[in-house]
Amino acid sequence: MSNTNKSNIRNFCIIAHIDHGKSTLADRLLEKTGTIEKRNMIKQVLDDMDLEQERGITIKLHAIQMKYKHNDGVDYVFNLIDTPGHVDFSYEVSRSLAACEGALLVVDATQGVEAQTISNLYLAIDNGLEIIPVINKIDLQNAMIDDVTDQIIELIGCKKEDIILTSAKADIGTDDILNAIVNRIPPAKIETEKPLRALIFDSKFDIYRGVVVYIRVFDGSIKEGDEIKFFFSGKTLIAEEVGHLRMGRVKTDILKSGDVGYLIAGIKDVNESKVGDTIFKVSEPVSEPLPGYKEVKSMVFSGIYPSATDEFETLRDSLAKLKLNDAALTFQPETSVALGFGFRCGFLGMLHMEIVQERLEREYNINIITTVPSVEYKVYKTNGEVVLVDNPSLMPDSVKIDYVEEPYITANIITPTEFIGNLMKLANERRGIFVATNYVDAKRVDLHFEFPLSEIVFDFYDKLKSYSRGYASFDYDFKDYKKSDLVKLDILLNGDSVDALSIIVHRDKAFEWGKRLCTKLRQLIPKQMFEVAIQAAIGAKIVARETISAMRKNVIAKCYGGDISRKRKLLEKQKEGKRRMKQVGSVEIPQEAFHAVLSLD
Repeated sequence: MSNTNKSNIRNFCIIAHIDHGKSTLADRLLEKTGTIEKRNMIKQVLDDMDLEQERGITIKLHAIQMKYKHNDGVDYVFNLIDTPGHVDFSYEVSRSLAACEGALLVVDATQGVEAQTISNLYLAIDNGLEIIPVINKIDLQNAMIDDVTDQIIELIGCKKEDIILTSAKADIGTDDILNAIVNRIPPAKIETEKPLRALIFDSKFDIYRGVVVYIRVFDGSIKEGDEIKFFFSGKTLIAEEVGHLRMGRVKTDILKSGDVGYLIAGIKDVNESKVGDTIFKVSEPVSEPLPGYKEVKSMVFSGIYPSATDEFETLRDSLAKLKLNDAALTFQPETSVALGFGFRCGFLGMLHMEIVQERLEREYNINIITTVPSVEYKVYKTNGEVVLVDNPSLMPDSVKIDYVEEPYITANIITPTEFIGNLMKLANERRGIFVATNYVDAKRVDLHFEFPLSEIVFDFYDKLKSYSRGYASFDYDFKDYKKSDLVKLDILLNGDSVDALSIIVHRDKAFEWGKRLCTKLRQLIPKQMFEVAIQAAIGAKIVARETISAMRKNVIAKCYGGDISRKRKLLEKQKEGKRRMKQVGSVEIPQEAFHAVLSLD
């Protein structure tokens, strides 16, 4: 392997929207290059997580090396760095792109260019990658090849003959793609004379070896026994093993400039090998790291509690194990009066949150209760102090608050033109600020908005799909913080605040939210032996109320005739009992009540 002429290395990735056939195309490439035999082939071989197979999405990126004998008789080495397609993982995508020289831009012939395709394409162009446009699924009856060709030409300004027509499922056009990778993607640059600089583009936890770091070597070389250092975390380690990534890990003596491979160095914590960090040798220090590193920041926060209190330690262990493979997940213990002991978790976005919750329930068999997702607000207090609030129960009293800032995002929505009105209406409901309209072609339009992040973490995506009959696609990027008139809405049961149901909302929407929450809780909380008042309050001001009437036993059923005062005496006695019960009785809140807040219509 080490004697391969380095200019024969091609490092590339595949950019596509969810469900445009990226993983299936990767399967064909693996098959054609003989990396995997046809008899061992399963669908979407790189998506090895159950959840990835079920949902048909890539959650964790993968890298794999293929050897290809071109018809010019030369052996080529292809490093395919597969990337997640979802917006939540855009930082992972940007680091994968930084490790490549070229990208296959895959567009579904039946659906055309979508929002995520565009945002990942811009990331690729920013990284200076050579783009090879590919139209997939051309064998389907409803394929709109001419329309999609026009969209791609409009988008990247290529020629019609540059676009490759394929069907990954039917194995049409795969050879054209392999030829294009050889001829159009620039060979990896070789800088063997320079001191070592390698980019970490992913890491994964191996139960026997610790953290396995996936790297692209840009300058110099790295071999077993080298003393290395991480530029940003400052950690110094000894390289125990290096190698190439084929279907499994293949150990090799050395990784040189241009190579993509793995490194094992006895790292115990994924946080020490941060994606985007630069590795160099202690004996040859470098002054400049590879560009593009940034700390991954959680955008959405939610409380996760075990439904049985004795499972707290199990939940702690499960989260710690999940974090070994997912450095973007953050968690810290918190307590809630209503739910007991649990954890405040930070996620990159809503899909990331869903996946973590589902993996906890599936892989670790824990029943969990999650609180309403919220975002991180900047609260400026009257004494000049600035606090970050990601949990509504930590919001300071309104008298101590000068003003509050909330995170805003820029959003791209691509939709057929007939749904523009519906989506404008949705944007108004969600406090969206209209920015611009660009027509992709005669039938489709790209709408640009700015939204408060808190307005899209609920059910925005579901609403977007229903307002556009499933045709609109959505992508967003964090912009900055803006000043907003926000208040904390508390839910009170018989005067006691339920901290797990508190939310931070815009003042204009507080009454509407309060009313809807109280009505929903009235349907979900079972009747008690005493009357229960459900109230929504901003500070001391009650904005909505619902009442659950008490269960009532007919205490006068046993009175046959007799004086009215006897019946009245029994009723008074019952009333007094209920009053006393209300003082000591507590209301059991069913688990559905916490989920109800997430699914308010």
